[in-house]
Amino acid sequence: QVQLVESGGGLVQAGGSLRLSCAASGRTFSNYAVGWFRQAPGKEREFVAGISGRGDRIQYADSVKGRFTMSIDNAKNTVSLQMNSLKPEDAAVYYCAARLELLGFVLTTDSEYLDWGQGTQVTVSS
Repeated sequence: QVQLVESGGGLVQAGGSLRLSCAASGRTFSNYAVGWFRQAPGKEREFVAGISGRGDRIQYADSVKGRFTMSIDNAKNTVSLQMNSLKPEDAAVYYCAARLELLGFVLTTDSEYLDWGQGTQVTVSS
């Protein structure tokens, strides 16, 4: 089990940027698939971005491609999500999730993940 803590959320104007971080407690993300998900009020949780357990594949939701960048720093036990050109529709609670994954797949559905952070709020004003 991996304990995850997100940080970096906040209020930003449309067109602005935020950088979210997800820290793993007590271990690195090596061999763990990590995903970012978000959930807006009244909506289902949706996949935003994910990285494979080998760290060699990253996948993004179509809605964030070209604007969001996911990266991993195993030395710091941290996964980041750089969010640029933010839109009001990006506002949500953002969660990171992790699961041991040795085959090199990016996991894109929330049911595939076992460990979750508490979430961090992102608010985008128009």
